[in-house]
Amino acid sequence: MKRMSWLFGVLVCASLTGCVERRFVIESLPPGAQVLRNGQSVGFTPVDDSFVYYGKYHFTLIAPGYETLHVEQPVHAPWWEIPPLDFISENVVPFTIRDIRRFRYEMQPLRAVAPADVLQRGEGLRGQSQGLGEVPPAPVPVPATGTAPAVPATIAPPGTPAPAAAPMPPAP
Repeated sequence: MKRMSWLFGVLVCASLTGCVERRFVIESLPPGAQVLRNGQSVGFTPVDDSFVYYGKYHFTLIAPGYETLHVEQPVHAPWWEIPPLDFISENVVPFTIRDIRRFRYEMQPLRAVAPADVLQRGEGLRGQSQGLGEVPPAPVPVPATGTAPAVPATIAPPGTPAPAAAPMPPAP
């Protein structure tokens, strides 16, 4: 009987062991911005999600009419997550420890660009591209079977005569 009560006591204590719940809450100004965490969509602000590890997270906030915001957010471990204390906090403490991190980001409105600035930048890029010269076409690889590769058809403007077909070389 003693052995049974001892076993029951161990099972009860094991079921009372705690854990650490890690969560973050992201808020933005303006609210309703889409949040990407490390490239994966999390939701729209204010958003609440869990995280597994401490370290750096990359958040991207996207809202219409606002500049996209990229943030490299460090999440430092609290004192109870430093080894060997982390074993005790996650396995021995008889209650759940909640680690909630709150981040608030302010987004900047899109800046209007004057049409003259866009035209000036376009002219500069055009000048740079004209200095490149003509790019030679890439060589077409010939398959090892000795047959000629398929040539993609080109669409000629209306009224242009079709080119004459070149004779095929004899097969070896």
